[in-house]
Amino acid sequence: MQVRYACGLTGEEYVTQQAWRNASLPVCPLHPRGGCGYYRHGTYERLSPPGTLIARWYCPQGHCTISLLPDCLASHLPGTLFELEAVVTQVEQASSLEVACARLRPEIELPGVLRWVRRRVQAVQSILIILKGLMPAYFGTCKPTLQSFAHYLGSEPVLPVLRSIAAPWLHSLPPPLGFCPQSRRGGDTDDRHQQPVGPDPPSSFP
Repeated sequence: MQVRYACGLTGEEYVTQQAWRNASLPVCPLHPRGGCGYYRHGTYERLSPPGTLIARWYCPQGHCTISLLPDCLASHLPGTLFELEAVVTQVEQASSLEVACARLRPEIELPGVLRWVRRRVQAVQSILIILKGLMPAYFGTCKPTLQSFAHYLGSEPVLPVLRSIAAPWLHSLPPPLGFCPQSRRGGDTDDRHQQPVGPDPPSSFP
């Protein structure tokens, strides 16, 4: 199970400051009224960015580990939301998907890069479409592109800001923003360590 660790750090800052040491979980998301005896349960490592550790807790009644994913990291994808956004933005600005792929991963043959890029572009487009439907008063006029959302929000990068805005729905939103695992279709989605979680406290919208 994953919950949001609200912090304004980049991936590099998160590692440099060892911010997982300061992460806290005031209540168990499975038992908000208490009594389950949840306790801190060490950390686990993410390969990217190098040196990243994620703080986690264990709920003995729920037989479940609970990890705090910082706002800078993508869920169900390696790396940071900043890196993911850079990929999708380059695709949006390129004359074609093939041109973007050649620039992004020149060391990999085109078919492999296309799969790598499409997975990321489709994941981001899907979340933007969902947010347009969830918050039509805010995003109804936006196109499902990062450029359109960035223009509306007046800030970049966009994805960490959207995770904060979408905090009440993260338990039901798909990756890379939310924590709800998608069904495995074709074996591409890795949902071994992430399960639906309870809602985070709503965050204010500027």
